[in-house]
Amino acid sequence: MENGILIIDDDQELCRLLSDFLELEGFSVAAIHDGADAIEHCKNHEYDALVLDVMLPRVQGFDVLRKLREFTAVPVIMLTARGEDTDRIVGLEMGADDYLPKPCNPRELAARLRAILRRSDQGQRSAAQLQVDDIELDRSRRSVSVNGESLKLTTAEFNVLSVLLENAGEVVNKELLSQKALGRALMAYDRSIDVHVSNLRKKLSAHDSEERITNIRGVGYQFTLREGGAGSS
Repeated sequence: MENGILIIDDDQELCRLLSDFLELEGFSVAAIHDGADAIEHCKNHEYDALVLDVMLPRVQGFDVLRKLREFTAVPVIMLTARGEDTDRIVGLEMGADDYLPKPCNPRELAARLRAILRRSDQGQRSAAQLQVDDIELDRSRRSVSVNGESLKLTTAEFNVLSVLLENAGEVVNKELLSQKALGRALMAYDRSIDVHVSNLRKKLSAHDSEERITNIRGVGYQFTLREGGAGSS
């Protein structure tokens, strides 16, 4: 079954180029060229992943992303201006799963899409449930709860938490986190994992004042077990 991809970009020539390439790669592709139209469209149509440009008419890409995250956790790859590190970090903080600088290489975009979709599929085939202390993660439903209260996560955040919980009490280096959670190698000056972990910390802290994810400087991250606690799968 073909994976459905929606491209949201006002550059119609680029949309045609990307669509033609992705369709040859086995994806089913649709395109919308306006931010406001994209929000309304996504309320009534489901896709496996979205490709979202930062610069859009009427409603900018960041505002589109913010609205989308109110009702869907669909994976989103942001297209940012080359060299605009701020745009990339802001996009990740607002709930994007990954990013690519424009003009993007269609082959690289296809690889990123496959990585996101593969991680989602692998998660569903892995052990269905993980429980560590008061956190329950259900891969089949792509859901997480803390003390019985639902925790709303993006696809990338879910994947990062899943890897950390699988290795609770142990340090997971950033390269491994990137490979297992994002499906790609960690690039130079890449802060994607740091931002996803920061988002996770904020969401977890809304349920518990205790810091659950520890930064091991220069190495990676560790999900800290509570005293006397244990993880199980």
